[in-house]
Amino acid sequence: MTTLRATPRQAPRTVGRPLLYTALVLCALLTLLPFVWVVSGSLRSLDEIRSDPGAWLPHHLTLSNFTRLFATEGFGRFLANSVVVAVIVVAGNVVAASAAGYALAKLDFAGKRLAFGAVMAAMMVPFTAVFVTQFVITVDLGLADTLTGIALPWAAMPMSVFIMRQYALSIPDELLEAARIDGAGEFRIFFRIFLPLAGPAVATITIMSFLASWNNFIWPLIVAQSMSTYTLPVGLAATSQAAAHVTDYGLMLAGAIVVMLPVLVLFLCLQRYFVQGIAGTGMR
Repeated sequence: MTTLRATPRQAPRTVGRPLLYTALVLCALLTLLPFVWVVSGSLRSLDEIRSDPGAWLPHHLTLSNFTRLFATEGFGRFLANSVVVAVIVVAGNVVAASAAGYALAKLDFAGKRLAFGAVMAAMMVPFTAVFVTQFVITVDLGLADTLTGIALPWAAMPMSVFIMRQYALSIPDELLEAARIDGAGEFRIFFRIFLPLAGPAVATITIMSFLASWNNFIWPLIVAQSMSTYTLPVGLAATSQAAAHVTDYGLMLAGAIVVMLPVLVLFLCLQRYFVQGIAGTGMR
């Protein structure tokens, strides 16, 4: 009876795979540590947080932070404003990026390369470089202190256009040409053929644009000039420091949990499509 021995090429792979898994697990644990501390802090009283801020587990579990959070004046308004802004941003990015990505990848028109170069250039410009210009335009349009003014600058992000354009390149041109031969127009091809095939890219854009809108703090803080237009991050920051300029860390941590939950749920629901969309952008 003969025994099988690992070849020289198989041995390093057998040894390296457990090391790789160990490194990945350690990285995942390091990533989860801040989240664990936030959850622990949200279940502790303010006195306990101040007396032992580095504790990982609460000595006395309490839901008072969440109770006070939901009882905060204006909390429902802040949450509704964030939902409205997120819907506008996500819808704008899906519609604009899908149309622009399809045109840049599958249509021939004058200035196509120039248009794509402008998209790439816009991706390289940091938000702080155009912050003042965007605010001046928003004020001139009369959109200051409105939810539209908060959402509009983020309703067509260059990254969304780039992702959709790259994913559209992976769709065979022969499929679209066959539809044109059968008499289908560009709008019918776009809605009946392209969009169903671009589902992973749409899911990727949905997650990224929702995350950018839901967690946005600086822009809503500047544009929103009254509590009636505060989004959830701005409203929580304002209410947690309302009492004698003392930060209520328990209230802030409970608010952070509430802000994170929609993003986490959305990602868990669309993670399979998100991975496909990111992978599809690098195929061409």
